[in-house]
Amino acid sequence: MNWEKRSSRLLNLNIKARKHDTGNKTQIYTLCCVLCSVSCFLLICLSKSLFTAKLVLLFIINLETKMEIPKIGESLTEEQVVLLKVLSKSCRNSIVNMVLNSQSGHPGGACSAMDYLALVYAFIVSQTGEDIIVSNGHISPAVYAVLAEMGYIDREDVIKNFRQLGSIFEGHITRHVPGVVYGTGPLGVGVSVATGYALTKPDKKVFAVVGDGESQEGQVYEMMNFANKYKLGNYILFMDYNRVQLTGSLEETMPIDPKAIFEAANWNVIEVDGHDFEEMWHALGEAYKSDKPTLLLGKTIMGKGVSFMEPDGQAMKSTWHGIPPKPEQAEEELAGPLKITDEEKTMLEEFRKEVKWQPPEPKVTEQLSVLENIDIGKPNITTENGDCRGAYGNALLDLAKHNSEIVAMTADLGGSVKTAVMKKEFPERVYEVGIAEQQMISLAGGLSFCGKVPFASTFGAFTSSRAKDQARVNDINAANVKMVSTHCGLSVGEDGPTHQAIDDMGSFLGMFNTYVLEPSDPNQTDHIIRYIASHYGNFYVRMGRHKFDPITKEDGSVFYDENYKYEYGKADLLREGEQVTVVACGSMVKFALNVADKIKDDVSVDLIAVSSLKKIDTDLLITSLEKTGRLITVEDHNALSGLATQVNSTVAQEGLSVPINNLAVREYQLSGKPMELYAEAGIGEDAIEKACRAIIN
Repeated sequence: MNWEKRSSRLLNLNIKARKHDTGNKTQIYTLCCVLCSVSCFLLICLSKSLFTAKLVLLFIINLETKMEIPKIGESLTEEQVVLLKVLSKSCRNSIVNMVLNSQSGHPGGACSAMDYLALVYAFIVSQTGEDIIVSNGHISPAVYAVLAEMGYIDREDVIKNFRQLGSIFEGHITRHVPGVVYGTGPLGVGVSVATGYALTKPDKKVFAVVGDGESQEGQVYEMMNFANKYKLGNYILFMDYNRVQLTGSLEETMPIDPKAIFEAANWNVIEVDGHDFEEMWHALGEAYKSDKPTLLLGKTIMGKGVSFMEPDGQAMKSTWHGIPPKPEQAEEELAGPLKITDEEKTMLEEFRKEVKWQPPEPKVTEQLSVLENIDIGKPNITTENGDCRGAYGNALLDLAKHNSEIVAMTADLGGSVKTAVMKKEFPERVYEVGIAEQQMISLAGGLSFCGKVPFASTFGAFTSSRAKDQARVNDINAANVKMVSTHCGLSVGEDGPTHQAIDDMGSFLGMFNTYVLEPSDPNQTDHIIRYIASHYGNFYVRMGRHKFDPITKEDGSVFYDENYKYEYGKADLLREGEQVTVVACGSMVKFALNVADKIKDDVSVDLIAVSSLKKIDTDLLITSLEKTGRLITVEDHNALSGLATQVNSTVAQEGLSVPINNLAVREYQLSGKPMELYAEAGIGEDAIEKACRAIIN
């Protein structure tokens, strides 16, 4: 005899009677209650599933009362614990269904983190909309499953289309999905992004989830120190401490002691059973009281709640880290331990009525669109000898005076990159991250989604190498980060090849939502900084260290004056000529200008200054080449991934065939003064003049 089915029928009758009851209990309604109670009693006595019996009994007892969402600090009721168990079970059902259907994915970690996610979403996020960033983005099945249970996305849609072509339900969580504020994948990034949210929302809690293997990443260490320095007491991080990573156990792969590490950084560390709802809820209550960032160190089991996965997780085997189950395994589980009964479905439906907060529809701001709320102020034009980094610092300060949204950060180089100029007047809006470039760029990503316009600055050699991964994830998320890097090219001089960024443009040219700019002089720098502050998108602005005179017109007046308006993708024709087209960028523009003026009686140079490296001004370039028939490019960068490749590609695609000489850095240079290094590398004024004379002959 199937006692569960009989109880289900009576329970449904009870519910129908309740729906038609107008205030006073009818005879049939009372009778149903009695019958259901009797059925439950028999079920408790006779059913093999004591949990189901208990569930039905609790549900009937509380049928006339509204499901209460617990408050932080209160103990969970038995009914609330039962709800969470049912919610987690349903989510695990979805997880198994997703990876079964896609035959790919990461079910093990999704199941181990599932209970914590169910708790936080059901009793916190669903009520108040607090932000949660899941840094270990591969546990996407868990995230999508709980979002579906909240009613934010369609459960059948995600099961059917998980990891499928054209679906928003990507293998790693993505910002295209309602309820996901930042897409993650590369490990370590999300925890730093979360610090940006915590900084800008001090009156709210910000939640994040991190994997234990993920915590081997140096970026997690950078984030940990930053959160302590800035006293992010509203930041609650849950570590899914299942002690298993892709290749094996943590102990075998790379043992770490998260408790000791985070305590050493002055965090509030609370150890919890990551599958005990009451224990985790109590720990969250303690975290809410703390004025320190909190780590909930959740001891979990990989594959928890799935009968054929959990034993391997208990044995510290990584079997289910990233493989799907065989169809027969999954189908047996879904028809057995993970089968969702009618009673459980009804309980979840009743809970969803208590969900108060709904996520906004995912919004992707149009690239390069004008940020109407930003006041760019007035340009600061100079006729004096100066450097681009100084102009950057002054423009940044002026923007900060006009706009509270402007914030800046640096990695122990504020004086060198000139963010110190802003810090003197607005210390609370300039964040010093220490020698932690990865934290800085991901922090900026988080800040950009919280209404800030973040400027992140360090040397070009570090932004483009140490923090490239973080910039790439910002690019994928279509963030709004302004990376301004100084000491680029050979301009850094005596520091030598480790600091001479001659390949940095190549790090960003391949990104779809990041724009590479290089100003020609301090005055254009001022215009460009104001432009990027007021236009949406990620930018990488590179500049050197040395000082030089501003670019001038033929009459000696400033070229990039107060009437100049920067336009992305538009190059500037500085001198008109007939014999050779010289295209230069950055400080090389000044060299080329000096040469053009010097040899104008012998060689007629059409001089073009390019500032936007990803969008070459095709009309101006081709018009010039059709006139001169010869091309020279000059850049303080290598020729493999900078100006030369961009210009040469444009010329080829336009079907032109002209002699080309690309002047660029061809090998690593040693220490020396900038002018010495430019001459040695063949990009100084003498080399440019020689190339101009040679190409016309």
